[in-house]
Amino acid sequence: MVNQTTNKMKIGEYKLQKKSGQARAGQLQTAHGVVETPIFMPVGTKATVKSLTPVELHDIKAQIILGNTYHLHLRPGEKLIQKLGGLHQFMGWDKPILTDSGGFQVFSLSSLRKITEEGVEFRNHLDGSKCFLSPEVSMQIQMDLGSDIIMAFDDCAEYPASPQRIQDSMDITIRWLKRCKEAMNRPESLLFGIVQGGLVYDSRMKSLEQVTGIDLPGYALGGFSVGEPIEKMHELVPKVAPNLPENKPRYLMGVGTPLDLLLMIDAGIDMFDCVMPTRVARNGTLYTSQGKINIKKESYKEDPTPVDPECDCYTCKNFSKAYLRHLYIAGEILGARLNSLHNLTFYLKLTNQARKHILEGTWDEFKTRMITRFVT
Repeated sequence: MVNQTTNKMKIGEYKLQKKSGQARAGQLQTAHGVVETPIFMPVGTKATVKSLTPVELHDIKAQIILGNTYHLHLRPGEKLIQKLGGLHQFMGWDKPILTDSGGFQVFSLSSLRKITEEGVEFRNHLDGSKCFLSPEVSMQIQMDLGSDIIMAFDDCAEYPASPQRIQDSMDITIRWLKRCKEAMNRPESLLFGIVQGGLVYDSRMKSLEQVTGIDLPGYALGGFSVGEPIEKMHELVPKVAPNLPENKPRYLMGVGTPLDLLLMIDAGIDMFDCVMPTRVARNGTLYTSQGKINIKKESYKEDPTPVDPECDCYTCKNFSKAYLRHLYIAGEILGARLNSLHNLTFYLKLTNQARKHILEGTWDEFKTRMITRFVT
């Protein structure tokens, strides 16, 4: 069932419902339903959230998931997906989908790419063949996929980066954003612009002014979680995020841990995504209401208790720490599935609880209580 709202919001409309300090609760209308924020978006890079079915994602109340332009362009190709009914039908997901532009993946291929004004030429990581992405190509791929939220094609500066490299990144990002907007001709899709500027406050604010000078349905902060000390992000985002338009959704790309989410919600961020909860789940790390645990530990070998007594996910209701440890040690696929199911449930409940406490005016107490459980 697509999440609906009663006030007949238009596609692209964002309703700010309540604030607590800078923390925000809101609603964003997309072509496939309303997204209630703050929200964590499970990452389904290749049209699948690793090891989980769409039914399971529905059951844990995922509202919106991610796909990736670069990976889906290479395999199986956006034209095939379009022919088969679009990304929603292709992967059996009837709620909103956000697609990354491919810019970050090209950024990660730094030794295989060449950036020009026109776009980026790079080597396909699968077979080494030449590929090309430009603002126009990225927009067309994402429109062919049928994305609800389309991310602008940008240039992400590495960390550390020289002042000149940061400036060049900002300059080409804004020029490319203008081309992205011109190329957009699918009214059901919402284009989000991306603020760059490295870890320099003045550069961030200059990029923010440029990007938000173009009227768009939403805006993102990119260029974080690129290898910088996490404390730098924690320090800079609260200074930058409140300057984003209050009447538009704010998205912090590629972030992060439960602690990151709590601190960044407090800074005024609405939307998050990260591969972390599923990636670390496959390696035996689980997030709980009492903090983080490593299920591989010998101490759990005979432990009959659930991972988290405060969690009602399928994993915690039916299985013990001893069983999950056994599955991991035995290399069983079910272990990765059950761990991923729990971690995503935890993340989604964390943002849902944050929303509830913002609306009820008890955000500060909730935030303080939860942060103490994840500060190491």
